[in-house]
Amino acid sequence: MAKTHERFLSLDVFRGMTICFMIIVNTAGSGATPFAPLEHAKWHGFTPTDLVFPSFLFAVGNAMSFSLGKYKQIGDATFWGKVIRRTLLIFLLGYLMYWFPFFRLDQAGHIIAAPFHNTRIMGVLQRIALCYFFASVLIHYCSTRTVFIISALLLIGYWILLLAFGGSDPYGMVTNTGYYMDKAILGESHMYHGEGVAFDPEGLLSTLPSIVNVVIGYFAGAFIQRKGKGYETMTKLLLVGALLIFIALCWNMVFPINKKLWTSSFVLLTTGIDLMLIAALLYMVELRHWNPLNWTRFFLVFGKNPLFIYLLSELLVIILYMIRVHPGESFFSWINTVFYQVIAPGAIGSLLFAISYMLVCWFVGWILDRRHIYVRV
Repeated sequence: MAKTHERFLSLDVFRGMTICFMIIVNTAGSGATPFAPLEHAKWHGFTPTDLVFPSFLFAVGNAMSFSLGKYKQIGDATFWGKVIRRTLLIFLLGYLMYWFPFFRLDQAGHIIAAPFHNTRIMGVLQRIALCYFFASVLIHYCSTRTVFIISALLLIGYWILLLAFGGSDPYGMVTNTGYYMDKAILGESHMYHGEGVAFDPEGLLSTLPSIVNVVIGYFAGAFIQRKGKGYETMTKLLLVGALLIFIALCWNMVFPINKKLWTSSFVLLTTGIDLMLIAALLYMVELRHWNPLNWTRFFLVFGKNPLFIYLLSELLVIILYMIRVHPGESFFSWINTVFYQVIAPGAIGSLLFAISYMLVCWFVGWILDRRHIYVRV
């Protein structure tokens, strides 16, 4: 039996790899279409990029497996205080990130205040906050069997809601139940407009199935702690991961795999892949100690300060867009035009910029790690 306080390098590396890849896919250089695997699926379907956010939620569940056990010993009042504080703080950080820098430049280049009524309410950190909250409450108060039953009901219930209250195409972008709910509760001005219409891929209703990503991440982390770093642990993770992928592919025939709708088949596919990735890392890092050039240290820099580095990556790119080199041209576009698209035109130049940007964020994380500064919420 592994001691519950024992650290598992593979889980920390998994979290770091997730943040690293998230920065790369979120900050592709301009001036060219990125490689297809580095873009989200247009609608139904799946690409490696679609795995990033679910893996972030899975990693949140892993981290919870180290903390929630302590909460059972400190009483309900302390539990609620810690969980509510963390939920509100992460949600607020996500909201402020979308509002940042709290002003905008109009067409004439004048600075104007960014109005609240045009700020997106939901988003990546907001979904993480809500999933963390509901998963924590479920796991704290319910038995393992009950948590699994509720998780199954969330996945099946979400499917039923889409079919029962959707329009002519229950899986369409502006004809699904989640779209109608977001439009009625949040309002179009507070929704994401990156798809060309008011549609939020991190909307209210689709948060329900995403809770299961955190739940499965929690039980994976708890299982690894309980069973230790042996071949039995690795094998069982592989088998369960393969089973979830098989179920997802079967379900996909009637409930398409879709990241932007966060369909239940998408949940099972991504958690299945994450379980297999964790098993592979257990084998490489914990069992075989494959560490040429100490490659794990690179990802541990991200894994030790995941929230801070993610916020840094999002805020810094906003600043690069705000800086004007010429009227109508941001520094972000300019550096890609005059440098990256010159030395490597096309998708390669776009990827080189993304990697360079990721390394800048890594360097900041490395400085914090050297000084033993770790930002926690």
